[in-house]
Amino acid sequence: MELPASLPDPVPSPILKHSPSPSRLSRSARSAADTPSVTFAADFRSRSRPESTSPSFDSFRTARSRLSVSRRSTSEHHVGSQRNLRDEDARFVYINDAACTNAPPAMFPNNSVRTTKYSILTFIPRNLYEQFHRLAYVYFLILAALNFIPQLHVNSAAAGTAPLSVVLAVTAVKDAYEDWRRHRSDKNENNRSASVLVDGVFRPKRWKEMQVGDVVRVVANETLPCDMVLLSTSDPTGVAYVQTINLDGESNLKTRYAKQETMLTPPEALAGVIKCEKPNRNIYGFLATVDLDGRRAISLGTSNIMLRGCELKNTVWAIGVAVYTGSETKVMLNSSGAPSKRSRLETDMNRETAALAVILLVLCFVVALLAGIWLGKHNDQLGIIHFFRTNDYSSLQVRKYDWLGVGAQVVFTFLSGVIQFQIMIPIALFISMEMIPSVGLRLSDLILGKELLIVEL
Repeated sequence: MELPASLPDPVPSPILKHSPSPSRLSRSARSAADTPSVTFAADFRSRSRPESTSPSFDSFRTARSRLSVSRRSTSEHHVGSQRNLRDEDARFVYINDAACTNAPPAMFPNNSVRTTKYSILTFIPRNLYEQFHRLAYVYFLILAALNFIPQLHVNSAAAGTAPLSVVLAVTAVKDAYEDWRRHRSDKNENNRSASVLVDGVFRPKRWKEMQVGDVVRVVANETLPCDMVLLSTSDPTGVAYVQTINLDGESNLKTRYAKQETMLTPPEALAGVIKCEKPNRNIYGFLATVDLDGRRAISLGTSNIMLRGCELKNTVWAIGVAVYTGSETKVMLNSSGAPSKRSRLETDMNRETAALAVILLVLCFVVALLAGIWLGKHNDQLGIIHFFRTNDYSSLQVRKYDWLGVGAQVVFTFLSGVIQFQIMIPIALFISMEMIPSVGLRLSDLILGKELLIVEL
């Protein structure tokens, strides 16, 4: 039906005039008949309403057009990315065939994880490197080195290095204990058991022995051992619910779906290739396709993958194929390892230590300057002044002071003052700062444990 070029005024409603009775038309005919009516009504409204010149209306229309373009570009980018997943940017996972999946040159890592900071060989150098990031420790190290200079030492070399050695040893023991606890936690995590399909039967297998391509079965309230594409669930519609509180902190359940093509085939008879993106840190995105026995590639997305660390909820069981394991799982890629934590209090202490060090240096400079002035006036009397005479106990003789000149004496006086005034920066403070948090946490755990025990009794 053609639309007239112009309409008389008043115009009757075109929808009522040109819409046939719905009872006489089929569904397709009604939709075809309704199409020109809707177009005609829209055209009439656009002709009869004048263009608004309000700035607010113009800004609203501009924002709406930008939002439409943004949504369209995002959709086109997603579709293009799904279609343009190149072979060199993807990994291929053969369902039910871990040996073929991990054949060279692939060699994907196993499912073991490691969160410890140190090893037996790297503990001492790395721990010392981290400890000397504290400005106070560098200061005490310089003082210990000055005690080895014969003209400067106020105390013996052993006495000068003992305080710093004690602080370093206490901190190293604390760090070693914390790292041992992380090692024990990793061991417990890696030795957990999961059901893996082996020779057509689901058998228990330790997490650290799992590989990419293994078919895994998870039951309700069980933690997922790896990142896996969902193949089938106990729900006939292929729905599974997971809790991601350990991953993103959200306690509400997320829905995941298995494709109907994989639901129809028993897991032991399922064969195919999953082409997915390489491991990355994005927990809200996943790009892949699955090709079952040479059929058309089926697209997969975020709703088809379950990530390590999540818990299966409200679902009796779910079966999936491992695509990322161990250090390549998204939860491990988003964890930066055990950090060398620097609290705000420690940062403030470093700043205050620097201020005290500046005051100490100014004080030593003033003392050295006054000593230089005095020595310049009385250098001919140094042999009779008791302070500048030393006893040589080996020969039982009193020898004169070894005069090196005013400049050298000023330098030695300055450095000796640094050693003598070192108590301005208390080294015991840093031992206390190391031990109080750890001991306090242990005591609070013990107290809380006793309170819970009393409540239970």
